[in-house]
Amino acid sequence: MASEVSSGVPVFRDYDQAALDRELNLRARWPEHPQFFERWARDSAAVRERLSAHLDLAYGEDPAETLDLFPVGGSQDAPLLAFIHGGYWQALDKGDYSYMAPAFVETGVAFASLNYGLAPDTKIGEMVEQTRRALAWLHRRAGDYGVDPARIVVAGHSAGGHLAAMALSTDWPAFEAGLPAGLLAGGCSISGVYDLEPIRLSYHNKVLHIAPEEALPWSPLHCLPAAAPPLLLAVGSEETNEFLRQHAEYAAAWQARGLPLGEVDMTGLHHFTAVDALADRRHALYAAVQHLLHRGLP
Repeated sequence: MASEVSSGVPVFRDYDQAALDRELNLRARWPEHPQFFERWARDSAAVRERLSAHLDLAYGEDPAETLDLFPVGGSQDAPLLAFIHGGYWQALDKGDYSYMAPAFVETGVAFASLNYGLAPDTKIGEMVEQTRRALAWLHRRAGDYGVDPARIVVAGHSAGGHLAAMALSTDWPAFEAGLPAGLLAGGCSISGVYDLEPIRLSYHNKVLHIAPEEALPWSPLHCLPAAAPPLLLAVGSEETNEFLRQHAEYAAAWQARGLPLGEVDMTGLHHFTAVDALADRRHALYAAVQHLLHRGLP
């Protein structure tokens, strides 16, 4: 729970401790969140029953380093959307997001859902490295699953948006010899976290254990690449002011570098409804991601 004590002394920008914790306590802000978790898990289990899938593929040695991949039957060169779940780096699982797969597989796009180690057992820096290992593995093994290695797009929500953004800042040849600089064809972050300093100063750090010297190098806002593939950014209009602030500053910083950016309107959506838009065939976010997978930014 967020801190009940407010000293009135600013701890981050204009926020005192209680105000900052409220800005970052999404479950308290939307107490109906268990209904979303239950629906995602239920619908995802049903999808795994009816769609062909390669479940729990190991991309590394740690037990947490696994992913689920839903291929496109009969395809040898399908684009791939690799999704990274949220949960404030502490909760949820790749299996909670299988429900998204049909919206892509049924249109000729393979879908992967990635796992990574969770706090407190895993530090955020290691989660960044795990995400990179997963994407490198998908690139290397693309042909085994009918995927075009030149058309891999990474997407993430919340903490997963943070990890997706960090993936876009990766120097892939330096990360692993033989990988192309353009390993990713694009990225999408939905209500992501791009500045870890307020997270470090909030009640979340009792679990995350971000050290003062770790916040900047683990923050996408402070790790902007010199060159990058197209990025789609989206944030629910009903998000907290801190999430809106982070989105705006990251978008502005990306554009200031001359990097390709698209933004999608998410009017009326909050933190737990925004992610559903990714697989909602009626939503502009879904259309924009499909365009990115096939032709780049709209």
